[in-house]
Amino acid sequence: MKTVYLDHHATTPLDAEVLEVMMPYLTTEFGNASSTTHDYGRRARAAVEQGREEVAALIGAEQPDEIIITSGATESDNLAMKGLALQRADHSGHIITIAIEHKAILDTARFLEKQGFSVSFAPIDRYGLVDLEELRGLIRPDTFLITIQAANSEIGTIQPIAEIGAIAHEHNLLFHTDAVQALGKVDVDVVRDHIDMLSISAHKIYGPKGVGALYVRKGIRLQPLIHGGGHEMGMRSGTLNVAGVVGLGKAALLAKRDLVSESARLTALRDRLRQGIESRIDLVQLNGHPTRRLANNLNFSFSFVEGESLMLGCRGFALSSGSACTSASLQSSYVLRALQVPDAIAHSSIRFGLGKSNTDEQIDALLELLVENVKRLREMSPLYDMAREGIDIESFSWSEHDHHNH
Repeated sequence: MKTVYLDHHATTPLDAEVLEVMMPYLTTEFGNASSTTHDYGRRARAAVEQGREEVAALIGAEQPDEIIITSGATESDNLAMKGLALQRADHSGHIITIAIEHKAILDTARFLEKQGFSVSFAPIDRYGLVDLEELRGLIRPDTFLITIQAANSEIGTIQPIAEIGAIAHEHNLLFHTDAVQALGKVDVDVVRDHIDMLSISAHKIYGPKGVGALYVRKGIRLQPLIHGGGHEMGMRSGTLNVAGVVGLGKAALLAKRDLVSESARLTALRDRLRQGIESRIDLVQLNGHPTRRLANNLNFSFSFVEGESLMLGCRGFALSSGSACTSASLQSSYVLRALQVPDAIAHSSIRFGLGKSNTDEQIDALLELLVENVKRLREMSPLYDMAREGIDIESFSWSEHDHHNH
């Protein structure tokens, strides 16, 4: 039996239409987009510019040359933050972000702190939503950047990015958003949403790996991270991956075309899975916002069950857990820790990432496996029986952590 893929936040399969448009540039159309003295180079250049236009159209950018091609969103996040910070003559200033950002933002923030910059983390509620008034209160005279994700890859919570952008612009600050998880599922418009910089990754929208983009609003200059031939408006040197850019463009085109229909289909699938879990399994907790969440995301904690064991029991389904194994210890998800989910609950979490290929039948089959395996694993837990009998267990404070009791 073929494994059912339910880890679409990690990556997505390459769409057949995307592969089709890429193929010539992997074979016969091998020109360098910077060598425009002959037809090979000119055709490559034209293909790149078309890809740039398609990415611009997806996010509502006014000019295609506001799209800087990168190797992916990690580089885009680094370029946005370091590129802006290192432009500052005194190499100092203040950045605001949140604790549940992708590591590409958090680790870059730590790097910049070591260079003399200061970083503040805007408070988030138990669903992962940023508090706008608290965010406003963190702004200082030396603040120059707010960087807050459009949506979270683990818990699916969608941030109010238009409101955050408006706050940034009220104070003459720049606003960057890592929109990797939101694109193709949420309508994002850089002009309407007051976004100055935005990170994109092709492989999260059924495009190829190793290519992405950074939208940089006209007039913003960044210190390049990679020096060389002055490619990409002088912000990112290096010979362009033409096939990759073509694939990114086509993926963006399809994401825009299918946004409404696919979001509706995924929402129905997600709700089918959620209702099945909540009606058939007791002592479960939905992590992330109940309604302001990605159409394709669910993150559930199954108390008194170890997430990794539950995943192993769901044979035939590719899932990811809320735990990340380190060499020293099994540490619970930093995102769930930031939401103040206790470690015991966080370790019981599974993320379900739905995508284009998933069906009602697959969801129903998964539900059967979840019910069967949760029951089997809980039979081995004496704490579970105590909890069912209403005995207070200090490390599993049901009322405090908003569990569903059925």
